[in-house]
Amino acid sequence: MVLPDSITTCLSQPVHYAICRLGFEKKDTYDINNILSGNGEVCWQAVTEHVCYFESDQSMDYIKSIRSLGPVSESVNLYLKSLTKEQFVIQYASWFHWTNCTEVFLAVFDVLQHTQATEVALGLMKLTSCLERALGDVYLLKGNDCPFLLRDLLASEQLADVFGQAVMNVLRVFIGSPHGLNLRNVLWHGFASPQEIPPKYCAMLLFLTAGLGQLLQTYLLQTKCVLVHRPYVTFISLEEFNAFPLNNEILSVAEELVKLSSFVLKTMLPFWIAALTAFKQSRYADSVILLLPQLEVGLRLLFTTTNKCPNRLLTAESSALYTTFDEMLAKHLDNEEVNQLPVVLEEPAMDFLWDFLNHQEGPRIRDRLSHGEINLETFPREVANQIVGFAITILCRFSDEDMFSPKEHMVIKPLMSCASCYQSRFHPISRLKKQVLECMKSIHLWPDLPTVPEEQVQTIKGLEGNAEANTLILMISEIISQLQYDMPENCCNSDDPINSILTERLLMELCDTRICTLYSPRAVLEVVVVLRKMSTQCHQVSQQVIAGAGLRYTQWVNRSLRSRQRHNYRRMLSSIKFLSPVLRLILLLITLELVSVHSVCKKNPSDYQQYLKFLKSVLQYTENLVTYTSPEKNKWDETMELTKKILMKIRKISDRKLMLMHVAM
Repeated sequence: MVLPDSITTCLSQPVHYAICRLGFEKKDTYDINNILSGNGEVCWQAVTEHVCYFESDQSMDYIKSIRSLGPVSESVNLYLKSLTKEQFVIQYASWFHWTNCTEVFLAVFDVLQHTQATEVALGLMKLTSCLERALGDVYLLKGNDCPFLLRDLLASEQLADVFGQAVMNVLRVFIGSPHGLNLRNVLWHGFASPQEIPPKYCAMLLFLTAGLGQLLQTYLLQTKCVLVHRPYVTFISLEEFNAFPLNNEILSVAEELVKLSSFVLKTMLPFWIAALTAFKQSRYADSVILLLPQLEVGLRLLFTTTNKCPNRLLTAESSALYTTFDEMLAKHLDNEEVNQLPVVLEEPAMDFLWDFLNHQEGPRIRDRLSHGEINLETFPREVANQIVGFAITILCRFSDEDMFSPKEHMVIKPLMSCASCYQSRFHPISRLKKQVLECMKSIHLWPDLPTVPEEQVQTIKGLEGNAEANTLILMISEIISQLQYDMPENCCNSDDPINSILTERLLMELCDTRICTLYSPRAVLEVVVVLRKMSTQCHQVSQQVIAGAGLRYTQWVNRSLRSRQRHNYRRMLSSIKFLSPVLRLILLLITLELVSVHSVCKKNPSDYQQYLKFLKSVLQYTENLVTYTSPEKNKWDETMELTKKILMKIRKISDRKLMLMHVAM
């Protein structure tokens, strides 16, 4: 990718004018005392007077409003600079408590004292995300479903009822409207370079946030309402984020790479350097907040180059679309032509981007950070590690290899190796693999369950032996014999098919198979949904069996079981003997079908519906198992009859070669 030297800004001419010049056209000095009461409170009426409206329909005139609010913002900036940190804290700290992020806003004050451009931009990104989250909490005082988009939130009747429409219009001049300065979007989407964001707008938003706190306090006192803050999103299973190895040597190479890579726009270089510095200083949220917009602008450059649409590199006007991650990661362009970016980036990189940005079960880092859903103070290193690691691999791929020394090649090689073999971890297909293996681990605990010695169990009269259970086990063995031709050769043992094939080792081997997850067809996703439900039900059965067996054993030892309960316990022990292999068989079927899941696209509509009907019948069986093995039901005899019916159906479908594993052959 060749970087055009002519790219000095990613702001279109009208947007650049609005942000960088419009608010500076009025040269008169504005008296801060006009909008500041004696005790430091914001005089909102004096501020709202600067919002202008068209005479024709009374809609907002954003151009005149920005021009009028420019000197006010500069006056606020100078006022805040005149305060010491102690004065600011005494005067304003309590007015930020409503945001649940007081420390973030106090830190923005520190940034404004030095006006280092990159730090101002970072402070503004953090401020807008925290402000949006807090406004959402206020919205929920009067509404139910908080709007996802900031512009819809600011335009809502609910916030206008609390703060007043005129106050909300002031905010819309600065953030949330594509007709205004739209500072949040131009920063979070990587359009603005550090030098293009006037610090006075950051100061003004800090000041306005305190003013909102003052208004909210009055509203809460009048209405006797209590503001409740929604809990932050927390990341679980952080070990799943361990894809890229990072160390100080790699970071040192990265610091040189950012100056050489064609992926980095020169105007954005300060952001990259600041991001790497923040990571090394253990400021993980700052590092990711700085990096995500830079990944977006770099990919936008690549996107516009490969798809031959250079005009899409710049910010869009209010009448057009922004080119953002959503469009860049899509299969098709808005004109239905195939997006060429995935071809250039290749599947592993696309899988990573979808994992961390888009998949519903993934971290959705950009959305959650930009909308204030994550606690910035406790942002995990593991997540930052992956974003930084991925960014470095992209820098490498778009750098001249001749610029690397042999030592640098060796340092960066492990990272590049990990990037080239990355597989999705948060696509439904990947989640199903994880579910299957977790369920198998649960079933593997069954042999260690405490059980009553066989001779004691036999003393219970009126019970038949294990003849029916043995019949079911024989049926399972026959089905496995049919399936073994569709499995790896080294896992078959004709003498003991159940214990040689229905193993965790085989499932792990099958789950290691790379399955394409990028742009999965609808039919594939429909099948995966059913398979996941089946796996979930199997796991539930296993957990119920483990809990039930433990409880009944304890009751047996303590001689607290009544006669009927002892009979039921015996049935449970008998059922466990066939339930273990049948659940393992279903897990094997799920995995074999998953490995061949893309073959579903070869089926005609009629065959597809028949196949889906079969899967849903197995799902129904697992759902019934959950019911019958629950502590409330304990219907073990019915479990046996259900199992016999489903095994007959599986054997019939297998005989007719109607499963995906057969289509794939």
